[in-house]
Amino acid sequence: MTIEYRGETFAGYNKPKRTPKHPTKSHVVLAKEGDTIKLIRFGEQGASTAGKPKTGESDRMKKKRASFKARHAKNIKKGKLSAAYWADKVKW
Repeated sequence: MTIEYRGETFAGYNKPKRTPKHPTKSHVVLAKEGDTIKLIRFGEQGASTAGKPKTGESDRMKKKRASFKARHAKNIKKGKLSAAYWADKVKW
C-alpha cells in the first residue's frame, strides 16, 4: 500500500523514511491518528544522535539520550502527531 501525499510517496501511514535531500530535516512521516493525517518532518540533518541503545555504549551517549528524553518528555507524550514522538522513536 503506497500513499502519495503532497508529491511524496510513503510506504504507509506511521512509517518514517529518511529525507537525505531535504535541507534541514533528516526524516519525514505521514502520521495518522484516528481520522487526522499530518505530514511531519523531524530530526536535524547531519546530527549525530545516540541511536538505539547498544551494548558497551559510552556513558556520554547514555546521558545524551536521557537528556533528550527528559527535555522533550512533554511533547513526546502528545503522541503520533508530534515531531518529538517520532524523533524519540526513530533517532533516539
